[in-house]
Amino acid sequence: MHISAKCSAAIHCLIFIHEYGGTAKVTSELLSRSSGCNPVTIRTILSALKKDGVISIRSGTGGATLNVPPGEITLHRVCRAIEPNFDTKLIGLHPMPSQLCPVGRNIHGVLDASYQKIRDDLCASLRSITLEDVLADYYRLRQS
Repeated sequence: MHISAKCSAAIHCLIFIHEYGGTAKVTSELLSRSSGCNPVTIRTILSALKKDGVISIRSGTGGATLNVPPGEITLHRVCRAIEPNFDTKLIGLHPMPSQLCPVGRNIHGVLDASYQKIRDDLCASLRSITLEDVLADYYRLRQS
């Protein structure tokens, strides 16, 4: 299974924007230093989040702010904004099983239903976790 590291970086950015967006100019350079990600990667992430309507970015000198309350931003929404087809890439199948073998001929069909249930369960779980939940964990860990 695979959820891109860009999704984690996007959540990092959203936490930072939530925490500092109202009092400081949150730029891709600042987010790059905080996250340890390349500034180009951060700009790609910010662009995707802006396109989805999660954040706004002021033109010119920049500065990102949240457009949506944290309780309405799910991890599923973030992952879908960053990688629109992420759910179809969650589980890979070996591409060339032998058509001469009864197992090889049928393995994709055999696995389809099980893998779809796994995808559905994971997506439901991602929809149930919001940025507000992640922020609560952040606050709890920051205090310890």
